[in-house]
Amino acid sequence: MSKHLSLRKAVLEWLEYAGGLSPTPQSIVTLMLQPHWEDVETAVAAAAPKEEHPDLYAKVDGDWVPNSLTLLEESGLAEAARLIAQGVPVPVSEVADSFVTFCTGPAPVPERWLLLNGTFPQGTRIPLGRYTLQTFTADELRQTVPMPALNVVQRRSRDLDLITGAPFLHVPDPGRSVTRRPTWFDFTGPRAEAQHWQALLPLMLWDSELLRVDSVFTVARGRRFDLNPRGVPTTIQIYEGRYGREEEVEIRDTGDFHVPAAYLPALADFCTAISAKIDAVMAGATHERRILNRRARRLERAARHLLAAYQRTYNDDGVWEVEADELHLNYVIALEALLISPDDKHEGIAENIRSRASALFLGPDHQKKVMAIVQRAYKARSIYVHGDVIKDQTEEAKLKELRTLRLLTLQVILRWLVLTPSDTEDLAHLLDAAVQDTGRENRIGQSLRAFFTTTPPRNRPADITAT
Repeated sequence: MSKHLSLRKAVLEWLEYAGGLSPTPQSIVTLMLQPHWEDVETAVAAAAPKEEHPDLYAKVDGDWVPNSLTLLEESGLAEAARLIAQGVPVPVSEVADSFVTFCTGPAPVPERWLLLNGTFPQGTRIPLGRYTLQTFTADELRQTVPMPALNVVQRRSRDLDLITGAPFLHVPDPGRSVTRRPTWFDFTGPRAEAQHWQALLPLMLWDSELLRVDSVFTVARGRRFDLNPRGVPTTIQIYEGRYGREEEVEIRDTGDFHVPAAYLPALADFCTAISAKIDAVMAGATHERRILNRRARRLERAARHLLAAYQRTYNDDGVWEVEADELHLNYVIALEALLISPDDKHEGIAENIRSRASALFLGPDHQKKVMAIVQRAYKARSIYVHGDVIKDQTEEAKLKELRTLRLLTLQVILRWLVLTPSDTEDLAHLLDAAVQDTGRENRIGQSLRAFFTTTPPRNRPADITAT
């Protein structure tokens, strides 16, 4: 405790001298040359030795010494000194306490935070495997950044207001470095929607409204939040202010994926059930390792193509015309990935996919509709991959067909997940048999009805409600 008090005293004395600087922005070197900075470094070494806090140290001329860049910039101490020099009233006692906590507390594990474009109730917190879907209050967000005391005296507080209540998928990522550089276009690995598909897929299967990843941040709670406000899509909301004058406020731009509070328990149950099924497919539940490994690859491939199409679809009428055919292809690939069999012959693939997709639905009328959708999808796919264009479709008709195919692909993936972990055989064999054998079809129907009754998505499918 005395070491902590010594560190706090050293910081307060340094801030007193640093406050006498000119109001122009000061560099790290300038701040390090201020009186008593060496006393701060000595106090850090005593209160937070390298053996316990290696993240605070850097090697200089062969020796490990407190890292001034970390101590000044990452902690927020340098920003506090600059604000004081500009005459901004800063609560120096709280700054000193925050700095002590920064140095002596455990080093946080970096996390990836995916900002979604949906709207979820306040207090949302749903586990999704290693991930958590969460909406953060203003207080919770303030605790994620160093020097919470500075939030009220600088622009950062307005940045946090922009994402207060926004839905984030967050997951520990111990090997990632924390930086304020934009991280959406990260070329060190797969794009975010592909890398984190296992957490995104259950949400997309819950509701057919579009859900996308708007931004990706790296967070080390209490150390650094790489929030870049330019990475948060915004819109201007106009409302009537005082004296009847119109006023504008910048808010986060959200899409059509909206979960009312009354639906939250059902969403949590659905996500738990689907995450368990995804885990079963990816990990393998029986000794049939060859089949299960193939299933895992197929599910991942289908999910990635679905997500790639989602990420480029802004709404049902918001698809770039030049990309519409390519998104159409993404959905067809997703269907093939799940429904193809290693026993299939190349010339019969389209017919097999059409037949198996229809076998996942109940009732002859719904099955015929599915077969027609898949047939049109394969026709469009063939035209596209051969370099031609569909000439007999208006843009409106093409977008409508794209939406129909998207909804079908979602249902096929969901039903594939419901049925696959319960059968050690290739699911294609079960679906082929269902087309000819009523008993096997009942087996499919029983499993689907049981799932959609106990853990339904937001809108129960028409073929289930009709039976």
